[in-house]
Amino acid sequence: MSGHLRYPPLRTTATAGIAVNEPSSADSTPPGATLSHRLAAYAAGFDLTAAPAPVIEHLKRCMLDAIGIAFASNSFEFAARTAAGIGEIAGTGDYVVIGRHERLPLRDAAMLNGILIHGLDYDDTHPPSVVHASASALPVVLAEGLRRRCSGQRALAAFLLAVEADARIGMHAGGWWQKAGFHPTGVVGVFGAALAAGHIEGQSIAQLVAGQGIALSMASGTMEFLADGSWTKRLHPGWAAASGITAAALARHHFEAPRAAFDGRFGLFNTFLGDRWPDAQLDMLASLGQTWESASVAIKPYPVCHFNHACGDAALALQAEHGFTAADIVAITARIHRNQMPVVCEPTEAKRHPQSDYDAKFSLPFFVAACLVRGKFGLQELEASSLNDPAILKLCAQVHCEHDAESAFPEFFSGEVEITLRDGRRLHRRERINRGTADRPLTQSEIEAKFFDNAQLVIPRSQADAVIEAVMALDKAQDLQRLCDVVALQA
Repeated sequence: MSGHLRYPPLRTTATAGIAVNEPSSADSTPPGATLSHRLAAYAAGFDLTAAPAPVIEHLKRCMLDAIGIAFASNSFEFAARTAAGIGEIAGTGDYVVIGRHERLPLRDAAMLNGILIHGLDYDDTHPPSVVHASASALPVVLAEGLRRRCSGQRALAAFLLAVEADARIGMHAGGWWQKAGFHPTGVVGVFGAALAAGHIEGQSIAQLVAGQGIALSMASGTMEFLADGSWTKRLHPGWAAASGITAAALARHHFEAPRAAFDGRFGLFNTFLGDRWPDAQLDMLASLGQTWESASVAIKPYPVCHFNHACGDAALALQAEHGFTAADIVAITARIHRNQMPVVCEPTEAKRHPQSDYDAKFSLPFFVAACLVRGKFGLQELEASSLNDPAILKLCAQVHCEHDAESAFPEFFSGEVEITLRDGRRLHRRERINRGTADRPLTQSEIEAKFFDNAQLVIPRSQADAVIEAVMALDKAQDLQRLCDVVALQA
């Protein structure tokens, strides 16, 4: 797959301060070993020296991006409501919540952080799997890493393992999660979270296998939120993080669990996808340790579903090139792959009249129309004044969505826009590769600009600078204390 970094298989050594188990290769396990066992064997002997430096740097940028989004989420109503609900049953604890004063117990802090990271749908995505891995992995690393006083390198290794596992589990479904009604992050993220927690704790292969088996009974998350733009999708990575921590704790104390979490008769794929599972005979771990899926994680330039982005870029590029206004437009055709359309194009009338900010995030017509009316799309385009803007809604009614036969989906979230103007001109532009992917990445300055825009909604520039410094130097940190200190809301 283009954009991935490929290296020869690497063996690893023990991480300083925490005993790990070798060998690290997923291919060194006995013939016939389950996917759970092979994944656990790789994780047990892994450390950060196995990963190429560009992958590590990219993961730190993903961490920074996720933290910035969590800060921004605290300026929205859902954050206060969520914190109130969790706090009511959790009580107080010792673990940090990004952008907030309160401290919560371990699992509750992880859950709330996952919700805040994913709450604006502005967080990164691994395109081939459509999994938001950072949103469930980072909360585990912050909580378990602080509790275990692990090094920054150990924390980054756990984060990397979670992303690599989630990407492969998600990809193995061949794009069918959403067609079957499941949110990929919800059903996949718990496995990476359990793996990350277990790795931080230095668990044995047997314990890591058990953690995957326990996680199987915690995997959840449906797409029903699309019916009315409700908030439940926001819960999915937070629940995955808290559940992954729970699974790892039970496994550490030898709670008995299925050994074939993925490929068993009632394992993840057979149960959730059944006959719709097209890749049953493929080996989802064949390239583990050789192809770094983490390098393909895409950081979002827009706070909406990733499926929409290419069409927005195409529309804005046409407008910049030809100088037309929204009033000059008589019709718009937005083309994406048919497998993406149920998420952002259907039902048509509902997508043309989003009822909430979350509804609007999953509306291709609204996104394209707002881009052309406002000349941009940021968080302010999701405010009530934008949702009720007559000019945007009028243009929404002129957007028609159809299948793009030339789409590169699922490798990339391609998009094409054709705009018909009142003077008879028909303009079209295709964006085969959506911005933010490994093949068309955002620059460091663009990522930092996004971080500052998000973080400074709730913290001063000086604290935002401190967060960047802590994240980008994490691989040199003795522990996570400094990072946890600077992501909290200061008194």
